[in-house]
Amino acid sequence: MSDGSLARVAPSEFTSGWELLVDETPQSHVDLDDPTHLHFEYVARMGAVIDTFRPAGDAITAVHLGAGALTIPRYVAVTRPGSRQQVVELEGGLWDLVRENLPLPRGAQIRVRIGDARAVVERMPAGILGQVDLVVSDVFSGARTPAHVTSVEFYTSLAKLLTSSGVVLVNIADGPGLAFTRRQVATLRQVLPHVAVLAEAQVLKGRRFGNLVLAASREPLPDEWLPRLLAAGPHPAKIASGAEVATLSRDAGPVSDADAVPSPAPNSSLFER
Repeated sequence: MSDGSLARVAPSEFTSGWELLVDETPQSHVDLDDPTHLHFEYVARMGAVIDTFRPAGDAITAVHLGAGALTIPRYVAVTRPGSRQQVVELEGGLWDLVRENLPLPRGAQIRVRIGDARAVVERMPAGILGQVDLVVSDVFSGARTPAHVTSVEFYTSLAKLLTSSGVVLVNIADGPGLAFTRRQVATLRQVLPHVAVLAEAQVLKGRRFGNLVLAASREPLPDEWLPRLLAAGPHPAKIASGAEVATLSRDAGPVSDADAVPSPAPNSSLFER
């Protein structure tokens, strides 16, 4: 890859399917025989939101930032046939590797564009503004989210793509204390006022490092979402919404381009296999 890291596709050691590894860090899991199999916990939480935010089976328009092995676009293509999807991936070589080893389902309306996620979003044609049901931001450089995709300015550009009830899903990783998460929640709430946070219970309590999924929209997230998302797991699950989200971000200021920083790096032992 352009940064000198090495990517490969290998059979999953722990379940059916395949994993995309970058410098031996697992980035994506794909089951070609069953694209609805979402192995990684944070991906399953994203899938639960996608299952819930529109009636089952309805086609959607989606933009995905950060391709990996296209786990979520494959999931949407199977569970919501006819969906139109655009994927933005920085590394053309990575997409070539994935396309060769993990081909997309036949008939999937998935377009892959090579480029920096923020730069591509800011150049989106006017015709797509206000037309997107779902934006997934899962942008990582190694194990960290780059600073330039964490700011009010960045999330404002995502919000311009959304329909009035569209949803942004953001995958971030954070550790004890959740300092990065608190600022990301404050940042999203400045642009899209209704935010929920989904994670494994100990991660959301700030007791260990892990992934958190932030869901944000202009309109209130329906009350019936919460029990359905909790029931969907993975378990033990925790969801923060409403007053709990306000408390989570109360003492955190929103991030601007001027003071944005990458997400914290995990301990080197986190991905030991």
